[in-house]
Amino acid sequence: MKLLKSLLSQPPGPFRRSFWRSPVRGPWLTSVFGLVLLASVPVMFGTGLLSYAAYNPDLSPINDKTGGKGLLGFYLFSWPTHPVWLYRLNQGVHVTLGLVLVPVLLFKLWSVLPRLFEWPPLRSPAHALERLSLFLLVGGGVFEFATGILNIQTWYKFPGSFYQLHFYGAWVFIAGFVVHVALKLPAMIRALRSRSVVGELRTSLAQTRPEPPEAGYLVSTAPAEPTISRRGVLTFAGAGSALIALLAAGQSLGGPLRRIALLAPHGQDTAGGPGNFQIKQTAASAGITAAETGEAWRLTVSSDGQRGQAPVILRRADLLRMTQHTASLPIACVEGWSTDNQAWTGIRLRDLARLAGVPRPSSALVQSLQRRGAFTQVVLSAAQVMDPDTLLALRVNGTDLSPDHGYPARVIVPASPGVHNTKWVASVTFRS
Repeated sequence: MKLLKSLLSQPPGPFRRSFWRSPVRGPWLTSVFGLVLLASVPVMFGTGLLSYAAYNPDLSPINDKTGGKGLLGFYLFSWPTHPVWLYRLNQGVHVTLGLVLVPVLLFKLWSVLPRLFEWPPLRSPAHALERLSLFLLVGGGVFEFATGILNIQTWYKFPGSFYQLHFYGAWVFIAGFVVHVALKLPAMIRALRSRSVVGELRTSLAQTRPEPPEAGYLVSTAPAEPTISRRGVLTFAGAGSALIALLAAGQSLGGPLRRIALLAPHGQDTAGGPGNFQIKQTAASAGITAAETGEAWRLTVSSDGQRGQAPVILRRADLLRMTQHTASLPIACVEGWSTDNQAWTGIRLRDLARLAGVPRPSSALVQSLQRRGAFTQVVLSAAQVMDPDTLLALRVNGTDLSPDHGYPARVIVPASPGVHNTKWVASVTFRS
């Protein structure tokens, strides 16, 4: 009975403070990593919300099937079309920063590992709230980073829609983050003031000493001899983040860095020739056949209004005889990769709206020949349709579109997610 009481009061293994012997663990090191996350997580969360808004989810359930978001969609607005690099910048920051923070997150979790085994697990209501916030923070953080990385690599090995899972997971994570910051900010400030960053960066392995026991729970009660200094831990974390940035940023920045963007899922997949820029989905993978895009192809332009005129059926030759316009635009996708600006040539979508008898459409439904994939149709907002740079593109960089780039016609929309730039367009319906 006494043995049982002893085990319950102080279980063996990781539940004992003496089990954790690293002499560099302590509130100061944890607070340094916490400070980096405190500055970075709001940026990631904000750019993530903006990325969701860029899909114009309020337009139609076609664009977004995240049901029941209610107040969580309070910030949604009609996504602008200029500057044309807006979505490229937003998503590049969101994805690259998320990847760069992975080493920081892992080192932060390592630094607080003894807290996860704290005994007794609940000491008071305030302590229970802290533990709950920690569960939401760690669980939500791991979930968000894991699903985000899988999405970047287009490896969908989780149940349900990535967009819904990532959307709700972000709100769970940020709720835990806010509560945890509110509870821990005073302690973090005290810990950061207890030591000098410059001083620690000058402290060698031989000079490394544990923080004083009174500094907090994370300080080992039986520290071992140091095998790495705090300077070494920070260097490892910083070098890991820098290496990831080097291997990932090129997919968004372009230029020479694109060649070493090894973490970019589509960074090296190009069509060659004048259309030598990134491809997310080939014609073959989308189920597009040469017969569908050859002489038999027709574009249907119509209105859904009761008094709208009959649909207009156009061949590619008819479209080429219409007034052509050229716009220099990139393509940017949710996975963080983007192309450099390409010269797209075709008919303005607003000209097709007038042809359909809807000079001021409220939106437009664009449908593709594509049979496989998530986005076979999309709804564009009035601002996107009326923008002079929104085109039904027939050519790129002076030559006809290749099959993989959407031949015979594709939509290109400034500052929009790549999935809105529908390839292999079969019809456009303007809503009045």
